[in-house]
Amino acid sequence: MTLEKELEKLRISLQQAENIQTELDRRVYYLRTLYDVSKDIFASVDYDTILKNFLLMTMGNFGVSEGFILTLDSSLQKIDGFSSIGFQKEDEKLVCDNGKQIILCFDADKAVQNVSDLKNRGLIPLSMAFAVPFKIGLDCSGLIGLGSKLIGEPYNKDDEELLDTLINNLIIALKNAKSFQEIKSLNKNLKDKNIQLETALNQLQQSMRKVEILESVKENLSKFVPVTVSRMIEKSPIGGVPDRKKQDISVLFADIEGYTKLCEKLGSRETGEIIEKHFSAFMDAIYVNNGDVNETAGDGLMVLFLNEDEETNAIEAVRAAQAIREKTISIFEDCSALYRPLKINMGINSGIALVGAAKYETYSGSRWTYTATGNLTNIAARIGAKATDGSIFLSAATAGRVKNNFSLEYTGKFNLKNVSKKIEIFKL
Repeated sequence: MTLEKELEKLRISLQQAENIQTELDRRVYYLRTLYDVSKDIFASVDYDTILKNFLLMTMGNFGVSEGFILTLDSSLQKIDGFSSIGFQKEDEKLVCDNGKQIILCFDADKAVQNVSDLKNRGLIPLSMAFAVPFKIGLDCSGLIGLGSKLIGEPYNKDDEELLDTLINNLIIALKNAKSFQEIKSLNKNLKDKNIQLETALNQLQQSMRKVEILESVKENLSKFVPVTVSRMIEKSPIGGVPDRKKQDISVLFADIEGYTKLCEKLGSRETGEIIEKHFSAFMDAIYVNNGDVNETAGDGLMVLFLNEDEETNAIEAVRAAQAIREKTISIFEDCSALYRPLKINMGINSGIALVGAAKYETYSGSRWTYTATGNLTNIAARIGAKATDGSIFLSAATAGRVKNNFSLEYTGKFNLKNVSKKIEIFKL
């Protein structure tokens, strides 16, 4: 081989080595650029900061003094991100005003667009030499524009390849930023919902506490207020009290025989315990038969039976009287202080009475009471007072209503205190 051919071969090998080195230098530069840009854009999750840092690093690597980047929310048809460097205010306004039209008319599948056409149409500043559209997702697109290189060289295929790689990293960073903002927004919404739930829970607890208090008040009042009045209040808690009206009812008076002697023998405390035990049992017997305890005294009860059916209210009154007598016998076994069962004398009368709430005005204020008044009630009380030895006495009116349901004994006609006519009395 001649020396001339040997030199030519060496020259070709040297050229190839230089080309390989140049390619290696280019790739190292691209990698370094990619690393530097990625480090800057992934260092933040703020959308605008990522755009600004990306534009700044990209312009620095390509050696340009002017550039912009913007993104469009396609679902809202609105520019949602914009950054520019080296622009005059009028150029910034031009890009912002035309940004949506530029992105929508661009073919995002092409790397480089016809920048001259955009300039001629007045859509971007005349200083722009390079523009690349990109897609961030289904609902978001973007556009980056760069001015001429300071060294005067045109953009080439290598520049397009590098910018395409950088934009791919930008897209990932922007998606991360959007995801972060969505998570942040969801967390805020969740926090707001938790506050609302906590407030609602506190209000519910306060309401439940009020309900508990009202239930407690209701339970305690039920010991002193007739059931009929309680029902009226429940139906109309803030309404007026119904007027008194004439109504067919049966009235039962119950009285403990020998109450005064019992107090003298046992003392007021022990007597009170015995009476309380008896009356508690009596209440159950009365309520089972739909009676309404209207008044209580130390040794007696007044009970109203208000069923609209005449025969029913009389039957319920007699059944309640029978149950009271049976309860009295069964309670005796639990009262060691008693040598015999208490004798409860009862009187029942049926007919028309004036029933409802009555208001009494006094110097100390107003007092309401719910009761039945009239001659019917007076006769029932007098019949009860006539009974002895634990008897149950019925008026002729009551007896007539219940004669087919109970065995009755006619005792005769009697003069009763403050009653003008003699009254027929029947014994159960």
